[in-house]
Amino acid sequence: MPEPMAIVYVVDDDPAVRDAVGFLVSSVGYDYRSCASGAELLDRLDDTRPACIVLDVRLPGVSGLEIQRELQNRNTSAGVIFITGHGDVPKAVRAMRHGAIDFLEKPFDDQVLLDRISDALAASAAALDRSRRTAMIESRLGGLTEREREIMSMIIDGKTSKLIAADLGISVKTVENHRHNLMTKAGVNSVAQLIAWAKSA
Repeated sequence: MPEPMAIVYVVDDDPAVRDAVGFLVSSVGYDYRSCASGAELLDRLDDTRPACIVLDVRLPGVSGLEIQRELQNRNTSAGVIFITGHGDVPKAVRAMRHGAIDFLEKPFDDQVLLDRISDALAASAAALDRSRRTAMIESRLGGLTEREREIMSMIIDGKTSKLIAADLGISVKTVENHRHNLMTKAGVNSVAQLIAWAKSA
């Protein structure tokens, strides 16, 4: 089943290829956008959704490989599948080294393309999920006071509230208050969850 809200971008200067690939992906339930150039893709790319880019390696103006580099510079989560009418092994090798999902020569097998698109969208969805989780953790960490960060570090090191209080020269009650506040801000209910949360940050 297609990823919810997933989108496939079909980038080729040949309208017949765009129409054929667009028809194929829409026939299995994917949302898609047709782009005649790399510049159009970069203008229309929505990196808040799991995405796959089916990208012709030979485009007028900016090449597919240059578009791939720009996508990397933007840190996009979209997976890239190159298609070409020219069997160009060095370009294929460069594309794969830079993270392309696959490099398919026209005419390609429809099922192979659909399988690669599915792989790309799954990887894109996972990357977006990691990015959102990281942003949430960073936001929560930013909400901690300096003292709360200090106490969190000591809790992670395995120190009890009594030891923390002694080390910091404050009361156990004050440590417990800070501990409660930082765990609330972190959105965790136990020390084990706090440790896992801090490590994921």
